[in-house]
Amino acid sequence: MKKIIKSTTDMIDFGAKLGAELRGGEVIELIGDVGAGKTTFTKGLAKGLAIAETVQSPSFTISRVYDGRLELVHYDFYRLNNAGVMALELADNLSDAEKVVVIEWAETVADILPKERIRIKISSPSETERVLEVENWQGGAL
Repeated sequence: MKKIIKSTTDMIDFGAKLGAELRGGEVIELIGDVGAGKTTFTKGLAKGLAIAETVQSPSFTISRVYDGRLELVHYDFYRLNNAGVMALELADNLSDAEKVVVIEWAETVADILPKERIRIKISSPSETERVLEVENWQGGAL
């Protein structure tokens, strides 16, 4: 599925719509350049999961956890050449049906990710417009 996003608000709204459909156990891989909108999408996803806390990029902390209707675990492996002990933490979270796991820059952990993960590729044809290509979405219409 392809979705055209025209603004930050649209990105948050799309994330919220997808988040509202999640039932737990989903793994979402976000693919896009720095500044493409991966964390903005995750803010919307958190909104759809009824998470009140402000979502922040995990670029420097590697992971952040948020409580809502389901627990959201957000990883960013951008700075890591080797996931090390974080791969063990990730593996534990991947098997938890009460969590939604979002991963940015997943190349370092690709071998432990489930094949059936939701993949969202974000491209930036202009300063404000984004194109999202969503793969392996099994839920309702977005």
